[in-house]
Amino acid sequence: MRKIRKAVLPVAGLGTRVLPATKAIPKEMMPVVDRPALQYVVDEAREAGIEHIVFVTGRNKGAIEDYFDRAYELEATLQMKKKFDILERLQNELPIAGSTSFVRQQTPLGLGHAIWCARDVIGDEPFAVLLPDVLVKSEPGCLAQMIKTYEETGGNIIAVDRIPKEETDKYGVIAPKSQNGRVFEMNGMVEKPAPADAPSNLKITGRYILQPEIFAFLELQEPGAGNEIQLTDAMAKLMEVSQFHALEYEGQDYDCGSKLGYFEAVCAYAIDHAEIGDGARALLKKMGQEA
Repeated sequence: MRKIRKAVLPVAGLGTRVLPATKAIPKEMMPVVDRPALQYVVDEAREAGIEHIVFVTGRNKGAIEDYFDRAYELEATLQMKKKFDILERLQNELPIAGSTSFVRQQTPLGLGHAIWCARDVIGDEPFAVLLPDVLVKSEPGCLAQMIKTYEETGGNIIAVDRIPKEETDKYGVIAPKSQNGRVFEMNGMVEKPAPADAPSNLKITGRYILQPEIFAFLELQEPGAGNEIQLTDAMAKLMEVSQFHALEYEGQDYDCGSKLGYFEAVCAYAIDHAEIGDGARALLKKMGQEA
């Protein structure tokens, strides 16, 4: 079984759901407390043992590449002002030289197309996909839980979590075939089914482990929903020839691509923050009493 060494982070999206903020800043760089949302996703990948991250970017996303590079003027200023604790924190979050790649998705043709753009960097290896719109708060991280499952099952893994049955028409859900604890063997996926028709209430969360054969299907993929090349369409075809499992991970996800989801994420990470946690809890309690 080949180790999961590489991860793809598609960061080319326009962030239309959180406009007008994303006119000025990539949605992935919007701060959640004191760090960009994207940093939490990168940390999740690193914790899981990912050695190389492929960022699939687009126009006006240069801030992402700059963020994961040295900032010599800032570092020199922190050194001069003897703010060594902040300097050390910044340096510790820098990726190892050569451990990141940036490829361009010149045209926004969908998530499946974005993943396909990373094919030459990934090569003939299984790999992870982490959607940076989604933050998952868990110990251990969601991807680490998935890799542990992958080491037991092989094949392809999708992270899922339970939602109220009446909300299935808002999400993609899986069709489970069998269950072993928190792991489900899959025989299908359904996009936004009506509650009465949904095969389960297990929604797809935005974390995947995929075999490299997915690229052959993406290569030939016709546009689907929204006239875009959909990753789920290619996964459905791959499922016909390759094993798929779903892991009901332990943790909580936050959709930072929506305004309320982003606000919820900021609150959740603020109350657990080492420096401001107590103050954040008190402030939220006060605001709740005054609402």
